[in-house]
Amino acid sequence: MEKHPAAIDVKHAAEDLEKIKHAHEWDPNLPQDKLDVLNKALRDGDGDEIIAADTLFTENSPYEEVRAAVRNTDGGEVANTVRAWILGMIFVTLGSGLNMFLSMRSPAINFPSLVVQLLVYPLGVLWAKVMPTKKFNTFGLEWTLNPGPFNIKEHVVITLMSNVSIGYAYCTDALLALQGKPFYDLNLGWGFSLLFTLSSQTLGIGLAGLARRFLVWPSAMMWPNQFANTTLFYALHDKSKSDGVHSNGWVISRYRYFFYVMAGMFVYYWIPGVLWQGLSVFAFVTWIKPDNVVVNQLFGGFTGLSLIPITFDWTYITGYLGDPLLAPVHTLVSTGIGLVIFVLLPTIGITYSGALYSEYMPVVTSQTYDNTQHKYNVSRILGDGYTFDVQKYEEYSPLFLPPAFALNYGLSWAALTAAIIHVALFHGREIWYRFRTARNQEPDIHMKMIKKYDEAPDWWYLVLFVLALGLGFATCAAYDSQLPWWGFIIANLLAIVFMLPTCTILAVSNLGLALNVLSPFLAGFIFPGRPIAVMIFKVYSTIVLGQAQTYAGDLKMGHYMKIPPRITFWCQVVATLWASFVQIAVMNWTLGNIEDVCELTQTAHFTCPNGRTFFSSSIVWGVIGPKRMFGAGSIYAQFNWFWFIGAVLPVVAWAITKKFQWKVMRFLHVPVMLGAMGWLPPATPLSFSTWAITGLIFNQAIRKRWSGWWRHYNYITAAGLDAGLIISTIVIFFAITLPNVDIPQWWGNVDVYNTVDASYTAILKTVADGETFGPAAW
Repeated sequence: MEKHPAAIDVKHAAEDLEKIKHAHEWDPNLPQDKLDVLNKALRDGDGDEIIAADTLFTENSPYEEVRAAVRNTDGGEVANTVRAWILGMIFVTLGSGLNMFLSMRSPAINFPSLVVQLLVYPLGVLWAKVMPTKKFNTFGLEWTLNPGPFNIKEHVVITLMSNVSIGYAYCTDALLALQGKPFYDLNLGWGFSLLFTLSSQTLGIGLAGLARRFLVWPSAMMWPNQFANTTLFYALHDKSKSDGVHSNGWVISRYRYFFYVMAGMFVYYWIPGVLWQGLSVFAFVTWIKPDNVVVNQLFGGFTGLSLIPITFDWTYITGYLGDPLLAPVHTLVSTGIGLVIFVLLPTIGITYSGALYSEYMPVVTSQTYDNTQHKYNVSRILGDGYTFDVQKYEEYSPLFLPPAFALNYGLSWAALTAAIIHVALFHGREIWYRFRTARNQEPDIHMKMIKKYDEAPDWWYLVLFVLALGLGFATCAAYDSQLPWWGFIIANLLAIVFMLPTCTILAVSNLGLALNVLSPFLAGFIFPGRPIAVMIFKVYSTIVLGQAQTYAGDLKMGHYMKIPPRITFWCQVVATLWASFVQIAVMNWTLGNIEDVCELTQTAHFTCPNGRTFFSSSIVWGVIGPKRMFGAGSIYAQFNWFWFIGAVLPVVAWAITKKFQWKVMRFLHVPVMLGAMGWLPPATPLSFSTWAITGLIFNQAIRKRWSGWWRHYNYITAAGLDAGLIISTIVIFFAITLPNVDIPQWWGNVDVYNTVDASYTAILKTVADGETFGPAAW
């Protein structure tokens, strides 16, 4: 007997809903009402309800954020054009080289990929107007310099190339620490530099590609950090106006609106950036009581807790956690709760109880101190060849951490253990399900559309990963890197273990977790007395994970914009490889041709600040070592409890959720509460508080009151604010900072800094000359 088509539709829709339920059971971004509709349809078994619920999830994204930023259409434009490759490689060369060069200067300036996304559009349009349309045939392959109007997919390909390559390679910080004359002054040659860079930059591509079924294809992996980019693509290539009906009466095109916002921010930033710098940290309470230590500790914005957080500077709001307009509400709330519970209250308790000798240091700073309240001088504990001299160490001082900095270490460890436990409990079944289903996952409109293009096979990414591993082994084995081959394996295993948990959290919450604290801590135990090994271990573990996060996010952008996956693979790989050669060439040219480069007295300020930081870190962890800082009997031994705290809190949250079925627990994210604090310091509570407040204003208050405006203009507002700020800071750098032009000298630029908070002297107790604080022996 033949089944009725409607019965088949209901059956398939019910199967779809079961898959969707699997994927979204603990999804904090899925509105509760949609989850209720899904569960009710499956529970009731009504055919009409099932089909209606299936349509709700499969005809467009179930997430309002995705629907606002990504279209459920595919125009079928050609992405792989000669024009895209030429423009892409030009910008990769200029951007990566310029960023490498400027990163060696203090203060540094950076050209992010958003600049490329903006600049390449008029160039692409101009190219389409002036270049010949003649077609050529090479070895049977037909091509042309001008395939017609500059299209959105070409634009995306160029941006993808710049995303993965334009920032200077992380390993160059370690190379500067090795080769800089004020540092190790050890040049292992071009071969080492290239192998080190190529391997560390490409391992992450392989890992991200192999994890697509977990991190890219599922609709639950939203990757909110891509929404400003995708919205800007549509705004630049579609200048049509809004209808006003669905945008709370606003009819201005997103194209025009973007340029208004960008121009407004460009002009506005000259006020806090140049004319009235006191607006950046508007700590008015400290201006009233500039010499009161407690007032400055509680309300200061430089080394204080900013209990009345006010800033009129977008750089302070976005500097560490990114644009708050892109963050989901649950991330904003979790970050705010985490700030209060895990930073503000503990820091106040530590500071005013006198624990950890905190009364002798500022509250919030990443500066380390000796027992005379001066900056810790690592050169005073070194013997010949940068070896550790125990006698000098005992004659000098232990290393002291300000209270917020000490908490930074503990919370960073807690966040990583929490990430593993949280993802295992809340996403474990989902990950196993995706492992088995591969591309046959829950129906998603964007997955359906991308399936018409040939997928980049897993073996492509596997081969790339194996080749990169080989280059890494050569880096360690063929040169005197201090890092044995098995140490290289451990570094990569560390990145692999944390890849799925941290990438999942980043894709869901827009908050990235890093290994920059954990990796040197572990390396110090594994390779005591070998600071160069610690440094290289840190690079491999930290940047392999960091690159995997970057590449996975860019794969999602390609997925959203319907770029053929094989084109995405090649544009990422080629751009990364070429940028590695460019950056090493620029770094070596700078080291060889600029006089006194990396010296603090260098006349043009090419002091290599990142290399200097890497050098100091390698000494602290490789020479002093984590055992003296956090081992049994040390000052900070109790901070090892944070490993346990990070493991327990997700279990408690999960148990409460399962036992009491509290729906609100879906939106409280333990790794976010802990992990966001990993930036603090060098960030201050001012940045975190204002970030959360600003995000909630847009993504909760405005979204609830003017939902149409929010859907049409929120993400393009984010892109406009960020673009205007970037262009303004670049212009100010070259017009004011670089030529040392004097800014207006008035109260708003001078007297606002005459506080103990701004001068880093908000300290409860001071020691007299010749005296010390701290333990009598160490």
